[in-house]
Amino acid sequence: MKIYTRTGDKGQTSLIGGRVDKDSLRVEAYGTLDELNSFVGKAMTELEPTIFKDMLEDLETIQNELFDGGGDLANVMKERHYKLSEEPINVLETRIDQLMEEAPPLERFILPGGAPAAATLHIARTVTRRAERLTVTLMKAEQDVPTTVARYLNRLSDYLFVAARIANARLNVPDNEYVRSAKVFKTDSKNAKNEN
Repeated sequence: MKIYTRTGDKGQTSLIGGRVDKDSLRVEAYGTLDELNSFVGKAMTELEPTIFKDMLEDLETIQNELFDGGGDLANVMKERHYKLSEEPINVLETRIDQLMEEAPPLERFILPGGAPAAATLHIARTVTRRAERLTVTLMKAEQDVPTTVARYLNRLSDYLFVAARIANARLNVPDNEYVRSAKVFKTDSKNAKNEN
């Protein structure tokens, strides 16, 4: 099997059910999910299996779900059957709540960083936000774009924020607080998230 096909040499690529220019918004959206998936994979290589078994299981599932979501965004067939369902969104919410029980109290905005795995999870979080923005833009520009992908990405960015904090907490590395931040979260609240 040859990896190269030469079919994209003139600036077009294949979707599920058609071809488009490689710089189309749809390709940009699902390509960003692919980029995100790579950072999730990198984070997994930086998490010690004995300490982060639960999170590694989460992230492996997330990688598969991101592949499903990318495939859904690449699908332009007349009759479309999408792979990403509502259930993974519900699972992410449950895991966020579970991990937040373990998270240290949060009063101020924090800067990305800390342990290497936490820093990579923060990168994944910001790429998730970009993927979400691109998906929303695609939803405005074209019909029949699965809204489940945008909702999933919204919840995933919250999960990755919490996961980054847990990575630091379990390794006894303090979060790096934004020094000019006021106390924007209630002292007793563990449910603060990076965005809505």
